[in-house]
Amino acid sequence: MSRYNVKETEAKWQGVWERQGCFTATEDASRPKYYVLEMFPYPSGRIHMGHVRNYTIGDVIARFKRANGFNVLHPMGWDAFGLPAENAALEKKVHPAKWTRENIETMRGQLKTMGLSIDWSREIATCDVEYYRHEQKMFLDFLKAGLAYRKESWVNWDPVDNTVLANEQVIDGRGWRTGALVEKRKLSQWFLKITDCAEELLDGLGTLDRWPERVRIMQENWIGKSTGVRFRFALKGREDKLEVFTTRPDTLFGASFAAISANHPLAAELAANNPDLAEFIAECNRLGTSEEAIETAEKRGFDTGLRVVHPFDPSWELPVYVANFVLMEYGTGAIFGCPAHDQRDLDFARKYGLPVTPVVVPADADPASFAVGDEAYTGPGVLRNSRFLDGLDVESGKQEVGRRLEEAGQGERTTQYRLRDWGVSRQRYWGCPIPVIHCPDHGPVPVPESDLPVVLPEDVTFDKPGNPLDHHPTWKHTSCPVCGKPALRETDTFDTFIESSWYFARFCSPKSNDVAFDRAAVDYWLAVDQYIGGIEHAVLHLLYSRFWTRALKRCGYLNVEEPFAGLFTQGMVNHETYKDAATGAWLAPTDLTKNDRGEVVRADTGAPVNVGRVEKMSKSKKNVVDPAHIIGTYGADAARLFMLSDSPPERDLEWTEAGIDGAWRYINRLWRMITEAPVPLPAPGSPKPERLSERAEATRRAVHKAIAGMSEDLDKFRFNKAVARVRELSNALAEIDGKGEGEAWILREGFESVVRLIGPMMPHLGEELWAQLGHGTLLADQPWPEADPSLVVEDTVTIAVQVNGKLRATLAMPRDAAKEVAESMALADDNVQRALEGKPVRKVIVVPNRIVNVVA
Repeated sequence: MSRYNVKETEAKWQGVWERQGCFTATEDASRPKYYVLEMFPYPSGRIHMGHVRNYTIGDVIARFKRANGFNVLHPMGWDAFGLPAENAALEKKVHPAKWTRENIETMRGQLKTMGLSIDWSREIATCDVEYYRHEQKMFLDFLKAGLAYRKESWVNWDPVDNTVLANEQVIDGRGWRTGALVEKRKLSQWFLKITDCAEELLDGLGTLDRWPERVRIMQENWIGKSTGVRFRFALKGREDKLEVFTTRPDTLFGASFAAISANHPLAAELAANNPDLAEFIAECNRLGTSEEAIETAEKRGFDTGLRVVHPFDPSWELPVYVANFVLMEYGTGAIFGCPAHDQRDLDFARKYGLPVTPVVVPADADPASFAVGDEAYTGPGVLRNSRFLDGLDVESGKQEVGRRLEEAGQGERTTQYRLRDWGVSRQRYWGCPIPVIHCPDHGPVPVPESDLPVVLPEDVTFDKPGNPLDHHPTWKHTSCPVCGKPALRETDTFDTFIESSWYFARFCSPKSNDVAFDRAAVDYWLAVDQYIGGIEHAVLHLLYSRFWTRALKRCGYLNVEEPFAGLFTQGMVNHETYKDAATGAWLAPTDLTKNDRGEVVRADTGAPVNVGRVEKMSKSKKNVVDPAHIIGTYGADAARLFMLSDSPPERDLEWTEAGIDGAWRYINRLWRMITEAPVPLPAPGSPKPERLSERAEATRRAVHKAIAGMSEDLDKFRFNKAVARVRELSNALAEIDGKGEGEAWILREGFESVVRLIGPMMPHLGEELWAQLGHGTLLADQPWPEADPSLVVEDTVTIAVQVNGKLRATLAMPRDAAKEVAESMALADDNVQRALEGKPVRKVIVVPNRIVNVVA
């Protein structure tokens, strides 16, 4: 029995593909293009099972499209800047550049063992000067176009690391790395005016019909378009007014308080002479700036003693609080609270004993007895307790309030967006330097384009907290481009989301150093036809990329607005979790074995183990499986096959030993079946025999149905169904002993079809079997098999039979059976006769190949 040598075979074909440049892409106007791209990885040091799943999916699509005649671009690069490299510098005393490049080298080698059809000649790393020099030029162009600016902004500040933290890096009010209580600080930051494109970004979602609906909804919610009213409360005893924005002006008669942000100018003014208020504001500033942090925190306020006057009743006064749940960045930084119809306001009102007056009552409720308990009422209804609004529905009430405020000159109806401008300044070393010089006389001055790139210095130290660029003795010292006087470079670097916002375009012409993109190349390849990555990037990365692409178009770099025409979000890879029964310590799968009773125990001591839930693979819970070990043991094709076969790709996948063992067994079974055929096979390209046995004819139909079905499955990313289909075809071919008329020929056609069908999924096995079948060409260069339409059509169809509109039977009938035949077969059925109960048949309606309806 021949043995499939997986290590030797996979290494051999990877070498052949690389030497022959099989997957090198060039522009070719005579062929339809197809750009496949998986979200590029951060070079952390080793690939994980999530990478294996992501890149397997992308590779199947790329190989399938290539076989179908498309000119495929399938590149790879590295999202190489970021804080983990600086943390490594601190912890391991290694320069971020060295750490990053060593990790890239390791991960590149690991990815190549997967047999991916990558055009490695286009490889990029975002930390390369040749990459980020163009980013700096783009930023300068954005400055000229009014899409970039500098302003003071509230940020999360880690007082130990002395750096700004993104909202996601603040956990329970503390820095994710240091554990220090995060403060809010006001710093001068660089921003990109993404809000200029808010309506464009919203409208563009309607054109992305090959994106998951939930991703489009998430982006729509993040942009957060809302219509409402901006109006002004009179402040009692003061000449100034308090401006608020509300999406629910219909609830104004349910107002019981007004609230301002801790960072509102009025709060700062009052705190100057009120130490208690100043301390409360300091507490609010330790919350962090994320909406999640604010929403989950206990709702707290400080009564300022000020009162505002209701716009429709000069005798009605509302207390003004500084509240920890009001964001300065949204609306005007001030609200009015209607507790009956907003949960946040209700929680606040209950805490401080404020009135709760329902002003929207469900249409079927009694207005006199309707009350709000612990849950605010946010549904539709009729306005009550609202004077001139009583009896109106919610929408009519909104319009009426807006109209009256406008007539009185107290406000105006307006549109507001939840989306805020993108703050791109980071107080870190390992990032792209912001190309700006600060002059004492001229302020921030752009670095002249002739002086680009501004290159990161390599001789930095990490022995002091904060940004090493601030501590460098010479790098930041320069002269002003305008007056020539001594000046300082900007020491902030860009948010790393910037590098990932345009890398897909750089892949179109990665060697063009004078310009970011060769225009002919980006016009040919963009947009990306199929983008693949995790749902965790559904909002920020994708939204920033969509904005950056629009900004590039405005500045004349390219001519597309949407970077990704199609998007697929794959599920996570999960695994059982394990804990030592005695200590509760997490255990890795490699720490375990099974005893004679089949129980999971520790491999070293035999001690009992508690098997926990199936969860996402994570280092903290040790439920990870090393791809290098799996590929080294079973081969890349087995890992790829299991990733594709276990569940629909958009759902989470549970990694099991039984699953990978099953994939390995199938590979070996297929190897033996083809290399040890039961009879000698005809030569490649032999004509079809004049006669085929009945079994051969049936098998040939199975082959062509599998081709047709699998073509549709791969086109629609139903990879698990495609795997099941090819396994089913393998079973059918295994039943042929080759002794009947034409059976040897059908075995060759079947084997070749199976090999071509598995090519995108198990490319190494496919190439080896293609060669074993006597072909001197590469399988990677073969066209996709075509199904014979005459062999795909079913001879019979299943017809539903109804009696007086109720289903009574299903019958197998010849396809396109005559009306008379369908009618007689239906009336002859026992179930139909019982349903008729002896009644005469008045009418029989036949819909060919679908249904027979008997009317009695």
